[in-house]
Amino acid sequence: MGQMNRIGVNALYLIPGGVGGTEIYLRELLRALARIDTQNEYFVFTNLETGADLVPRQPNFHWKPQAVHARFRPARILWEQTVLPLEASRYRLDVLFNPGFTAPVLARCPCVTVFHDLQHKRHPEYFRWFDLPFWRLLLYASAHRARRLIAVSEATKTDLMRFYGLPAERIQVISHGVEPAIFALLRDSPAQRGLARPTTGEFLDTSPAAPALRGLNRTQIEPYLLCVSTLHPHKNIERLVRAYAREKRDYRLVLAGMRGFHTRPIEELIARLNVSDSVELTGWIPREELYHLYQHARVFVYPSTFEGFGMPVLEAMAAGVPVACSDIPPLREIAGAECGSALFFDPLKEDAIADAVDRIMSDEPLRRSLAAAGQERAREFTWERSAERTLAALTD
Repeated sequence: MGQMNRIGVNALYLIPGGVGGTEIYLRELLRALARIDTQNEYFVFTNLETGADLVPRQPNFHWKPQAVHARFRPARILWEQTVLPLEASRYRLDVLFNPGFTAPVLARCPCVTVFHDLQHKRHPEYFRWFDLPFWRLLLYASAHRARRLIAVSEATKTDLMRFYGLPAERIQVISHGVEPAIFALLRDSPAQRGLARPTTGEFLDTSPAAPALRGLNRTQIEPYLLCVSTLHPHKNIERLVRAYAREKRDYRLVLAGMRGFHTRPIEELIARLNVSDSVELTGWIPREELYHLYQHARVFVYPSTFEGFGMPVLEAMAAGVPVACSDIPPLREIAGAECGSALFFDPLKEDAIADAVDRIMSDEPLRRSLAAAGQERAREFTWERSAERTLAALTD
């Protein structure tokens, strides 16, 4: 590596437990950067909601908390556009890394900005009317201000070129990675135990200290279908629930993830279809409990109609869970269309969702094949590789 660089990290967007996959992205990327880089100096600018635990405990990483609350978006945006450029000058930054879409337009140093998707351009109907102008203005400005853009998938790169007219050479595709701890889950997963239907208590450690599936009768544990997703409209959870409720199933449906904009309609649908006793909404859960859900799931399903990347699909494959997912470009990038690591379905058809899940549930050889191929494919995605490529983009 050449001379030492002073790298700023704009983490003002981060609300712990409130921004979904972009939080996991930043936390894991910083940890991986700390593992591979002891030379460059990092200055991590956080808000009042985010603690020091975001910043690796390493001499070349410095926590720089800012006096602004990210939950009040106007204040956060104003701080990012006015105070953060001053901070960048104060710490003599060589480059400012913006991992959450937006960047300070007036910063004097070069910016490298990450775009996880362009949903506000592809599906503006999913945004609240008062949020959409901010997304349109700030993301456009950030995209054109940046020296380099990082897209998390080829699909997102294509969207950046299409909607913003940016040249391909300014955009670098850098995929997410997988936490090593998730691969370790395979040793005790249903795939490794023969995928047989569990006896009472087999799926869940019922000790008081163990994480638990909230709301489920723990004396009558059944196999479950897992979906990890924020409850937003584009995640297509209503079709999944309707597909699940078409007939009585001998497995449960666990919907794990943040309660997003579409939570109430989903809750009302579950009640209307009379499946409240077999469908659970966990809300946001700690990573350790999510690992537990991955480890003991019989099948993983992801019916989203739009993604920038689709991290839960990658995590499920790494954990050895057989995957059924939407046939959309980002998920084909992850699972590999020709790898046999996932069963794809048309997310707009309830029949297709139900058929894919039922097929995996009832076919043990298929479950074994998908579990093995999925983990093999997931091994191609590491946070160290993501960090190395990100560091190169920041320092070249």
